[in-house]
Amino acid sequence: MNILPYIFVLLAAMLWGTVGTTQTFLTEGISSFAVAGIRSAIGGGVLLIAVILMRKISFRQWSWKWTILAAIAIALFQSLFFTSVRFTGVAVGTVVTIGSSPVFAGIIEWVFWKVRPTLVWAVATVLAIVGCLLLFMNQGDTTINPVGIALALAAGFMFALYTNVSKQLMKREETLPAVAMTFTLCALFLLPLAAKDGFSWVTEGVNLWAMLFMALAATSLAYILFLGGLKKISSSAAVTLSLAEPLTAALLGVFLVGEHLTFVAWIGVGLLLGGIVVLTIGAKKAAS
Repeated sequence: MNILPYIFVLLAAMLWGTVGTTQTFLTEGISSFAVAGIRSAIGGGVLLIAVILMRKISFRQWSWKWTILAAIAIALFQSLFFTSVRFTGVAVGTVVTIGSSPVFAGIIEWVFWKVRPTLVWAVATVLAIVGCLLLFMNQGDTTINPVGIALALAAGFMFALYTNVSKQLMKREETLPAVAMTFTLCALFLLPLAAKDGFSWVTEGVNLWAMLFMALAATSLAYILFLGGLKKISSSAAVTLSLAEPLTAALLGVFLVGEHLTFVAWIGVGLLLGGIVVLTIGAKKAAS
């Protein structure tokens, strides 16, 4: 079994985990919708120009159905997640969204594609979700709001749906143009929500450099890696491995921003790592 696809997905999740730290360099008061919209527009737009110049895309023969579904799902994921955080705080919103995504991914994969989740996946997912829960117990903004919880669950479902739909898209299209098309369309859905903040802030101070990093590294490159790995592994496994995102964010917070993790949070870090190891090593043994 080739372990490289698992590494690709892990690297993608690690790049996503840099977004929180990178956003601390942005001017205060900029909405998350504005950041998400500009990030998708730059990340998708640059790749779209590249694939057009490289003649790697045929608009007439393109898999529009799967691309539009993927773009709607990832746009709704971002919108629902950011809104849930406003109701219930970063800690609870993140735990519910990220923790529910692997479960939804396994259910969608089982119901629609008849791919039954494995025992290795189940064990790894439980370890990772418990680790994520313990990790975010370190944070104080724990408001239990039913509306926020519902929005976070919807966001988790949308990320799982995006992953499953993208799996189908990757059976029909190459990785580079697939990311380009998905995030260009995603930007078209998100930019109306971002318009109230205007767009002049992008060129102020270090905002441009922060946005370029989030767009090109944490979006373009990250999703190229994610979809590249998704070609070879199941959607449920890919979503479970994406739990490396909060792990990366937490460790960056400790080593770069000077945040403090409690003993319980460090246990969470260990369980998250354990879940990732179980999934990658366990899946490799099962295939051999």
